[in-house]
Amino acid sequence: MNTGKVLLGVVAGAAAGAILGLLFAPARGEMTRKRIARKSEDAKEKFGEYIDVLTDEYTSVKEGAVDLANKVRK
Repeated sequence: MNTGKVLLGVVAGAAAGAILGLLFAPARGEMTRKRIARKSEDAKEKFGEYIDVLTDEYTSVKEGAVDLANKVRK
């Protein structure tokens, strides 16, 4: 199984668990909605960071493959 898919599944599961925990927490509706909004923004930010890291890794691997291909051609 692809490590990226596993990590994405873990992140998605953690986010779903956090949201469900907030929904069933004994807090007022307004407070719960604010918590959900804050957590969803945090999750978006973390996901964006994850995508940036994956993009950097992809670029690095791609450049390495191009360099290797050029060396093999020579």
